Order: sequence, then structure tokens, then C-alpha cells
Amino acid sequence: MSTLVKLQAVDRLEQITLDPVSRMDLIKYAGSSLDYNPIHTIDKEATNAGLPGIIAHGMWTMGNLAKLFTPYYEEGFIQDYKIRFAGMVFLNDTLTLQAEVSDKSNDNLLFDVKAVNQHGKSVIKGTIKFKLFEDE
Repeated sequence: MSTLVKLQAVDRLEQITLDPVSRMDLIKYAGSSLDYNPIHTIDKEATNAGLPGIIAHGMWTMGNLAKLFTPYYEEGFIQDYKIRFAGMVFLNDTLTLQAEVSDKSNDNLLFDVKAVNQHGKSVIKGTIKFKLFEDE
């Protein structure tokens, strides 16, 4: 029996704390996503836009949530994401990724997910539907 099949509502996956956000993380993400908006990589452009400094791409933060499910890639896959951006992520922020089972039905698990910064503020939250592979 797979690990995730045993989970019930309010069970949590092991949380993951990322390394502090670096400029290089954001430069690499800009290149791979083709999102070259300079508020993500150039200090002066971010401050000219009224920000206190460069901010991480929202999709970079969202993509990192998938790391919670990496240990379970042999058990299923993320079938759906529903995410709300709740705050900005700045250079040197340390994010902790969290997931809690909110519903379970047959081969589907619904998780409430969020990323919380070092100040305890949620910067992204939502749900992830994880579809388990059928037993053969």
C-alpha cells in the first residue's frame, strides 16, 4: 500500500524549508520561464515600480510547492492546482512549504497547501489535487 493512500483528513506531509531566495534563483527562473520582467531581477527597476526591492516570480513560488510531492512521484501525480497569491516574496526570504489533507476520495487526495515566509506570513495558499495511480 502506498504512503499517501494511508493519509486521512488533517494529516500533513513533511514540510520543506527552502534555502533563502537568491538573485540567482530568480535570474535562472526568468530565463527558463521567459519572464524577464525586471522587477524580478533588477533592484532599480523594482524600486522604480514602487517596490522595496526585487520580488520573486509568483509562478516560481507556486512551482516550488510541487517539491512537497516529489517523494510520492511513484504513487501518483498532481492533477490540479488552485492557488491564490497572498503576499510578495523578497530576496533572502526563507519559505516553508506545507500541505495538509483536506479531503480523500478513492484515488484522489485534496491538499490545502501554502508557503509561509520567515515571519509566519502566508505568501501563497491554495489546494492541490493529487491523483493516485490505480493498483494493478
